[in-house]
Amino acid sequence: MKYKITDSQLESVIFLYLDNQDFIQIEKGNTIYFVNSEGDEYSQIRYDKSDGWCYVYWTLIEEISSFFSLEQTNAEQVIGRWVENTLQMRVTDAWGCRVKHPFLLRIPSN
Repeated sequence: MKYKITDSQLESVIFLYLDNQDFIQIEKGNTIYFVNSEGDEYSQIRYDKSDGWCYVYWTLIEEISSFFSLEQTNAEQVIGRWVENTLQMRVTDAWGCRVKHPFLLRIPSN
């Protein structure tokens, strides 16, 4: 049996899926990191308050993309809208990070 759902319904389901990941938000300076647990060295998502940029670890993009049958660029954008909705802050762009780049996703120790 096939079901048709609208784009907004799909986005709502993806938002619920991301909400259920129970990310912990760690704020350091002008940056908010979304991590799986307090001791994580790398974040799944990084949001920069100064410019509104959102960086997303590639495996999370692939997970959303494959589970919901989305193009990876669409998954990036939906994750960006989820961050915007969660933080109630403007996301200017969302980018996928293929590797855990120390500058982009690593959480500073201080």
